[in-house]
Amino acid sequence: MTAPMTADRPPAIDLDGLLRRLHLPTVRRLYPDLAERAETEDMTYRDFLAVLMAEETAHRAQTRIQRCVRRAHFPFLKTIDEYDFTFQSAIRLSLLGSALGPEFITQGHSLVVSGPSGTGKTHLAVAIAYRAIQNGVDAYFTTATALIDELSVGSRRGKLRHVLPTYTHPAVLVIDEVGYLSYGPDAANVLFQVVNDRYLHQRPMIFTTNKPLAAWGRVLHDPDLAEAILDRVLERGRHLELRGRSYRTRHTPLDLNPAPESPSPRPSRISGNHPAEFPEPTWPNARNMGERATCNAAFSRLVAEGVGLHADDLAKSHWLESLYAMTLDQNPNLTSLCGSWDDWHGDATWCLARITRSARLISWRARLRRRAALCVVAAGGISPDQPCNCLGSPRRGV
Repeated sequence: MTAPMTADRPPAIDLDGLLRRLHLPTVRRLYPDLAERAETEDMTYRDFLAVLMAEETAHRAQTRIQRCVRRAHFPFLKTIDEYDFTFQSAIRLSLLGSALGPEFITQGHSLVVSGPSGTGKTHLAVAIAYRAIQNGVDAYFTTATALIDELSVGSRRGKLRHVLPTYTHPAVLVIDEVGYLSYGPDAANVLFQVVNDRYLHQRPMIFTTNKPLAAWGRVLHDPDLAEAILDRVLERGRHLELRGRSYRTRHTPLDLNPAPESPSPRPSRISGNHPAEFPEPTWPNARNMGERATCNAAFSRLVAEGVGLHADDLAKSHWLESLYAMTLDQNPNLTSLCGSWDDWHGDATWCLARITRSARLISWRARLRRRAALCVVAAGGISPDQPCNCLGSPRRGV
């Protein structure tokens, strides 16, 4: 008898290998379990295929977002839902509608966010750039200092055209902290090349700054180019100005503008430095200019005559006052060394020691010796012919 003929079965298809070649890892991972579920729930072929494709698409979108976030070099990842609009009342979510939609990329809009430190400028910039990534494009985050430094080095080495694509090709560019640090003299030149290229290709830019826009000329060392940069950025862009206290220090009241205090008689001290031996120069008994001019003229005339002076020539107090005023006119810094007028009038010998100490430090030592000697003579303590021992050397004739 002839054995019954059986229909030939087609060879088994390597479904796992085909999915691997098509780069469908999510379908390859999910289809065995989903096939059992489809048999149990009596799913149609169309529903089975739709579930697999939806899972693959969602996984690819999430993977792309993660990859773009890594390449964007965000300092942190923040979303617009995490922004505290109740604390920062200068801005509302409705004002950001166009910046969060796909038209921000398609129409080449730009944004400048300014305000004091801690008001949420970088948070907003990162959130808008992250939303652009979710909408299907890439983004790149950099600080103004890093951008200018890299482009300046590339320009000096003749490799600027190799460096520029890093900042001109991404769909959205965030330039953070404009004006926080000082830049080189070519800052405006290199930044203009980035802005102009992106302006011509209608690629969005987001700037954050703590400086008023009118101060960008000083920050970039070129007012004309700074104006050209802002002109291109704001033609299809907007300026958002944030105000208020810093969000970082919201739990710690920080008063950076305390009420002025009354001046202290004690000298100010810089941390790490010893206080000065004598206080800063002052003029304790402020005399009018006429009296000081009279004292100066009298003293200069008698010094020019070169004669010895005794206490009975003129009143003691007049000579001491003349010497005090003349000394301060020659070098106001000696006030801290010579003391006040009451010190001069009360103890001429004490003043001599201070003048001697200052005479060791300045070039006109001989003139100070002459004045010190005149002070002692006028006080009646030493005769013109006696040596002035407190000066450290015999007194030469006046």
